Amino acid sequence: MIDSEIQIGSRRIGPGHPAYIIAEVSANHNGSLEQAIRIVEAAAAAGVDAVKLQTYTPDTITLKSEREWFRLSGGTLWDGRILYDLYAEAYMPWEWQAELMRVANRLGLGCFSTAFDPTAVDFLESLGVPAHKIASSEVVDIPLIRKMAGTGKPLLISTGMATLAEVEEALEAARAAGARQIALLKCTSAYPAPPAEMHLRTIPHMRDAFHVPVGLSDHTLGISVPVAAVALGACIIEKHLTLSRSVPGPDSAFSLEPDEFKDMVCAIRSAELALGTVCYRPSRHETSSRKYRRSLFIVRDMQAGETFTTDNLRSIRPGNGLHPRYLEALLGRSARTDIATGTPADWNLVL
Repeated sequence: MIDSEIQIGSRRIGPGHPAYIIAEVSANHNGSLEQAIRIVEAAAAAGVDAVKLQTYTPDTITLKSEREWFRLSGGTLWDGRILYDLYAEAYMPWEWQAELMRVANRLGLGCFSTAFDPTAVDFLESLGVPAHKIASSEVVDIPLIRKMAGTGKPLLISTGMATLAEVEEALEAARAAGARQIALLKCTSAYPAPPAEMHLRTIPHMRDAFHVPVGLSDHTLGISVPVAAVALGACIIEKHLTLSRSVPGPDSAFSLEPDEFKDMVCAIRSAELALGTVCYRPSRHETSSRKYRRSLFIVRDMQAGETFTTDNLRSIRPGNGLHPRYLEALLGRSARTDIATGTPADWNLVL
């Protein structure tokens, strides 16, 4: 039986739990271990739950070739570049990763990585990572999914570019290989991704179709899309973090800066509080306002025996008088005694 929740470290992830917020370091280290450490520290200061790395080398992810299909095109940030050269610039040296995990753990953060080939999975297992991640482009790499699933660790699968059938195939492969804790991440693999192409309503559909926790791996600019995703039930949010977009780098242009990341975390936590539960009763802070709702009042001096009409009896604020539902029941009846303007209507005043 597949759980509707997963657990990474001490954190339960799924419906009813706060969203698990991941800061993606990606290529924003710009070749500097010191900068990578500063990103982890900035993530902790922003209030995230975990940081995520990427584990590959240019040789494990592609081939060194200048043939046309190895050259990026189609309107990406990296058009014209050779895949191998881009990944040679972007990859994180494997010898850094144990140190970054130690820094993250010291700061109270979870830390794991996206492996892009079986040797990376083995390396990450040697570091004792608490979970594994399949990137969107690797969702079709069924052998790699089986390799990760066979570790028994929680498995996060990004679904950018995937069809429904491809998501189903990836899940079936992971389950057949032994994975019992799986989460899907809705993703749009465009950098940056236009909000109009996010299709966040897929999140609850995924949850209902596959009975696993569903989150969002987000490449849009700004923080509104992750907040909207949480409102739709996303229980994981992954977003790229950079120290500054003014510093050139392969991923910098679609990453959040530390203050923005902190704002996103705060907005998500506020949204979670606001979602609350189904409730049709006054909240604690509404109780004192109930006395200012409308009720029936005498709005013009009346003499004993005078008939109640819409000229002397109205529904107004505050709520000290009879409920407005009784307006028609009082109209046409007579005052028992003289009544001054501003008196709350009461059955004792009515003949």
